[in-house]
Amino acid sequence: MATAPNITVSVEEPEWNSKPAWKLPGWAEPIIVASILFGAMWMTRRRGYRILDRRRGRRSPYKSYLDGTAGGDSGRSSDELLSRSSSGWDSDDEDDWMRNSSLASASTNKHPPKVRDCCGLVRVQTPNSSRFRHHVHSRILQRFPFLIEMFYWIINYAFYRMTSITSQRLFAESGIWNVAQAHGIAVLETEQLSALSLLFPVRERDIQQWFMHGHQDALTVLNKAYALIHIPGTVGFIAWYYYVAPSHATFAVVRRTMTLTNFCAFLTFILYPCMPPRLLPPEYGFLDTVRHDDAQSVWMSGKYVNSLAAMPSMHFGYALCIGCTLVYHSAVFPRRPLEPREPRKSPFWKLWYLALGLAYPAFLLVTIVATANHYFMDAAVAACFVVLSFAANRVFVVFLPLEDWFLWAIRAEKPVPSTGKRFRERGGRRI
Repeated sequence: MATAPNITVSVEEPEWNSKPAWKLPGWAEPIIVASILFGAMWMTRRRGYRILDRRRGRRSPYKSYLDGTAGGDSGRSSDELLSRSSSGWDSDDEDDWMRNSSLASASTNKHPPKVRDCCGLVRVQTPNSSRFRHHVHSRILQRFPFLIEMFYWIINYAFYRMTSITSQRLFAESGIWNVAQAHGIAVLETEQLSALSLLFPVRERDIQQWFMHGHQDALTVLNKAYALIHIPGTVGFIAWYYYVAPSHATFAVVRRTMTLTNFCAFLTFILYPCMPPRLLPPEYGFLDTVRHDDAQSVWMSGKYVNSLAAMPSMHFGYALCIGCTLVYHSAVFPRRPLEPREPRKSPFWKLWYLALGLAYPAFLLVTIVATANHYFMDAAVAACFVVLSFAANRVFVVFLPLEDWFLWAIRAEKPVPSTGKRFRERGGRRI
């Protein structure tokens, strides 16, 4: 395969004599992730709600909606995806939603069908699963509403697993390894030899060499960070923001943006398999420092990973989503008025969230390049996907009818999310 001599180096170039760092036991990472998820499930539980207690009539309809025990239209976390309901009330105002839902339930039959807009073109009626609110699995969900978020990310992972299988079948004749290598070399040539080279003044190889010559301890830190931050860090962020977001509507925008970014990346993984720099032939001058340090994650080997999915970098895509959310959460920059009952942050916390929001994606960018796992263009494409996904995140509203039918099929009611609940507490009581 002919290559431009400008982007190749001597085969002896990548050299690193450091000793492998201490390796985290393989069982530790799954335990860390599981601890984060189940810890979040417990922290965001609906307090005062008993799974096995089906007593009725002791609370007003409004109080019942706060606890998720009332009938009527279930799934507020789905309804608030819509900016306006057919009745005209603002779904972002949770109190108004609860009051209007109670009135609607009282003025119609016991379990009226839901009316959903499908792509803004037609309205469809879907079954109301609130009649299943006393089923044990519905009550478990009401007690632990974060289980719904865990289910969403299991679906994400299932789609990710499909990318490798689908891409291999799509490029079976030409050989996916050869195709991915050609794409990786094409990315390097585009960065260094095309008109776009002005956008990439620094080469990935130079970044890695800088760390390998005189800064190997720092590179060891980056190796560990690449292996251990991505999955636990992203899961931890989702868990944290579900708890601290001022409302579920705000949290849902972030979750939908990250999910749509995922699907944009998954489609690219399938249609444009791309070899990361670390797997390119030696003459391109890269070293797989993570494996050299024996620092790889259990999620980075075997059936858990698509190793030919460098374009785009989801390490950076997730980091950018998280960073932008932290900057927004800091309230340093002018934005819409604070959400109802959202407390004002002190200057210290504003600067803390701002600094963390800027530092985290910058740190991950250096990490993915220095460890030769991604090209700069991978991060640039990921950033474009994040912007596109944020602008179009409401596309997931089209799946609401499907969600209604799924809940009906499993005979469950979707729980009222507990996000923002702590901001609705005054004087030790809920309002």
